[in-house]
Amino acid sequence: MRPTGKLHLGHYVGALENWVHLQNDRTETGAKTYQNFHLIADYHALTTNTDSSLLHQHSVEMVLDWLASGINPDESPIFRQSQVKPHTELFLILSMLITTSRLERNPSLKEQVRDMELETIAYGHLGYPVLQAADILLYKGEIVPVGEDQLPHIEITRELARRFNATYPKPDGNGVFPEPEGKITKFSRLVGLDGKAKMSKSLGNTILLSSSPDEVMANMRTAVTDTNKVRKNDPGNPDVCTVFAYHKKFTPEHETLQIDADCRSGALGCVECKKRCAASVSMFLDPILERRGKLSPKQAEDVMLAGEARARDVAEETMRDVRAVMKLG
Repeated sequence: MRPTGKLHLGHYVGALENWVHLQNDRTETGAKTYQNFHLIADYHALTTNTDSSLLHQHSVEMVLDWLASGINPDESPIFRQSQVKPHTELFLILSMLITTSRLERNPSLKEQVRDMELETIAYGHLGYPVLQAADILLYKGEIVPVGEDQLPHIEITRELARRFNATYPKPDGNGVFPEPEGKITKFSRLVGLDGKAKMSKSLGNTILLSSSPDEVMANMRTAVTDTNKVRKNDPGNPDVCTVFAYHKKFTPEHETLQIDADCRSGALGCVECKKRCAASVSMFLDPILERRGKLSPKQAEDVMLAGEARARDVAEETMRDVRAVMKLG
């Protein structure tokens, strides 16, 4: 995840919730199903904003949200991309195995150019999926939890793994790298409060994981509802209501069904509906806020340093395999 500071509900629903689930998943014998690696993508952040002055502060805030949400650094190393140098070495090597025309066909890149109204893009921005491939393959990743918009990047990673393995096979004929699969959460996108796009701090349509109940209520008041429901007793359509999308995620199912029925009949007004939704969101955030309040920036920094030491060991072992099959050095 790119370090942009404090995280919002969209980050949790789109990624963090799945990370915690994978971390805690166990086999029938009680063994861990997955070994998680959590990367703070500070190099990636430079592809769209070269100002690096806030990267450290933003990384600390993000790690605090990760820890408060249930990421256990003892089980799942947390580390900054820039502090594990093999990321750049493997990125360079993989860059030799892909054409610029293939990268230019990447649909995620086309969307970014359109959405950000870019007239030109940097070389590093074009090569973003190659650096992402290095991030994944350094740890011989098999499962990558992502949103749907990242699946094209995973496909590029798979292509690069196949190309490397075919170009530089091991003596036994096997490849150095597995071909990773993307794992998408069932509820992978939470619409922003404006109802027009996914949550984004730049659009001001978010609720932060660190929001107090008063802040949640203030944000929820701005949420877009059914525009055809003008008066309190008008029948509404929950299917087009942003607030109801939040109810489906954060309000118990039996209450959500009643809210659906009362909205359609006109028995429930939008103001009351927003109050109930804000209460549900705040109840969900309460344990996260409690855990975050017990953490300090120093603890986040210590977690990163410890994770970086563990990540370097794994990454360097992978690079020894890479250099051996390439006969480098």
